[in-house]
Amino acid sequence: MNSQKFGTLAGRAIDFAPQAKAETAPPASEASKQPRWTHIHAPDVRASVSGTAWRGVRRELKIFLANYNALFGTAILLVVSLSALFAPLLFPGDPLEMVARPFLWPGQNPAYPLGTDSMGRDVLAGIVHGARISLTVGLAATALGLTAGIAIGAVAGYFVVLIDDILVKFIEIFQTIPSFVLLVVLVAIAQPTTATVTIAIAIVSWPTVARLTRAEFRAIREKDYVQAARSLGFGHTRIIFREILPNALPPLIVTSSVMVASAILMESALSFMGLGDPNRVSWGSMIGAGRDVIRTAWYLTALPGLAIVFTVLSLNLIGDGLNDALNPRFSEER
Repeated sequence: MNSQKFGTLAGRAIDFAPQAKAETAPPASEASKQPRWTHIHAPDVRASVSGTAWRGVRRELKIFLANYNALFGTAILLVVSLSALFAPLLFPGDPLEMVARPFLWPGQNPAYPLGTDSMGRDVLAGIVHGARISLTVGLAATALGLTAGIAIGAVAGYFVVLIDDILVKFIEIFQTIPSFVLLVVLVAIAQPTTATVTIAIAIVSWPTVARLTRAEFRAIREKDYVQAARSLGFGHTRIIFREILPNALPPLIVTSSVMVASAILMESALSFMGLGDPNRVSWGSMIGAGRDVIRTAWYLTALPGLAIVFTVLSLNLIGDGLNDALNPRFSEER
């Protein structure tokens, strides 16, 4: 090697690695076309998430099936639901039709196992057909109340600004009025039909759901996964329905079972007072019709009353079982 060249290079470090060609940055248009965080859509990630969710459902179902009280309530509710579903097949005639002489006691005539009332109507047919009205009103009113309550509570809990203050005041206005008094006023103003009773019960039921939903949304909206969804640029609708609402559902599901029971009791109370649909037989109307002869024919009030008791009891037992299965604190203890 030439000494002159060696001396020239001795004063500086020599990099024997070949110099890499300068990489040119991609144009801004191409960079914007590249998706961000593409790994979150990988198949293995989706499989792991769905597998975890399925394991959680199986664990909660196992806890629910291990609760004998919940199973007993489910069995009672299943019997009532099947009776209501097949009521037109079991008793194809009109349950308000007079079919025999009045005041046949239970067991006195095999054709009418639970006897007849003061008008000669079949008590068993009335109880079976009354289950249709009670369950229909209970489920429909709960569905309407849940929809309105979740919608208002979600908006109030997610947008913690002026919207929250306005909606909270709106909820408090409804809660300052006694629920049953408001229910009676609404039904008395409108024509007492099944649809009117259902809507009126939903109107007095949604504030409780709204407050619960608002509390859950306020607690969940600050979680890490919600903040991560915001940082990824997801919109408010996606965050509410895909990130927050699924995690707020367990207490709402438990509350829905109690709401159905409360709706059945409200409808029975209205029918007992004569504010139900006069063209439909219900458990409350049967109790109201038998109160005048309660001393001589107590079974006319006792039998539909027992139907209400067992149905409400079954819903409460199911609600307790759902609470044990869906409550994370109880699940960890198990």
